[in-house]
Amino acid sequence: SPGAPGALKVELRPALAALMAVLERIHIERGVVADNGIPPDMTVKCDPQDLDEMLGNLLDNGWKWAKSRISVQATQEGSDVSIVIDDDGPGLSPEEIDIALVRGQRLDEREGGHGFGLPIARELAELHGGSLELTASPLEGLRAILMLPR
Repeated sequence: SPGAPGALKVELRPALAALMAVLERIHIERGVVADNGIPPDMTVKCDPQDLDEMLGNLLDNGWKWAKSRISVQATQEGSDVSIVIDDDGPGLSPEEIDIALVRGQRLDEREGGHGFGLPIARELAELHGGSLELTASPLEGLRAILMLPR
């Protein structure tokens, strides 16, 4: 079955809520409102620390760049769960998205930029039989789509 060895079923909503509480405190001056739209009882098959690292990287990015809001939703798609993180920040061009997912490429040197977080999140997703895709968000910023087996 897909998923890395030792992968457990992790409940998504509480995992996300815990990360959001931490990031809200770290970025308190930004005044960003984050919406946890993940249904209760939804699980993914993933190492809990890896899940925290993936979601933490993606959310931290959202908090750094969002103007005012971040929205997280999740839906089941067959044997996978699609976790969609949107922010209303400046977003990235298709060229910048390509660079952002390559380890060691820095888009932006200030504020720690997009640094290593995105490539690491992508590698962890693939290790667990999932994927990470970046695209434009309906909120006008960046949309990250993290697919993981359920």
